[in-house]
Amino acid sequence: MPQFMFVYLGGDYPTNPEEGKKHFEKYQQWLANLGDAVISPAIPFKDTHTVHPDGKTEPGTTTLMSGMSILRFESMQAALDATKSCPFREINGTLEVSEMIDMTETQH
Repeated sequence: MPQFMFVYLGGDYPTNPEEGKKHFEKYQQWLANLGDAVISPAIPFKDTHTVHPDGKTEPGTTTLMSGMSILRFESMQAALDATKSCPFREINGTLEVSEMIDMTETQH
C-alpha cells in the first residue's frame, strides 16, 4: 500500500499552555481515528539549520516546514480526504501531501 508524507507548513503557535494541550489532544484523536494508516505519527522539527550549496550553514529555515507524518493509504485521494479533518488546518496550518517512492523496489 502506498505511503504518503504529510508535511506541516506554518500554523499559529498556541497563545497559552492550555490551548496547546487542547490542540495536541485533537491531533492525537485525529491520528487515533486514522488507525493502521499511521506509520510515523508526528515528527516535529526544531533547531533547523540551512546548508547552502557552497557548504555555508546558518541557523533557521528557508521554508515554513514545521514537521511531518508518514501515513499509508490506498490512493492519493484517500490521503487528501484524511486532511479534511486534520486539526493542523484549524491553527491556519497548510499541509503538503506527497506519495513516497519505495526505492528498494527499483533496485536490482
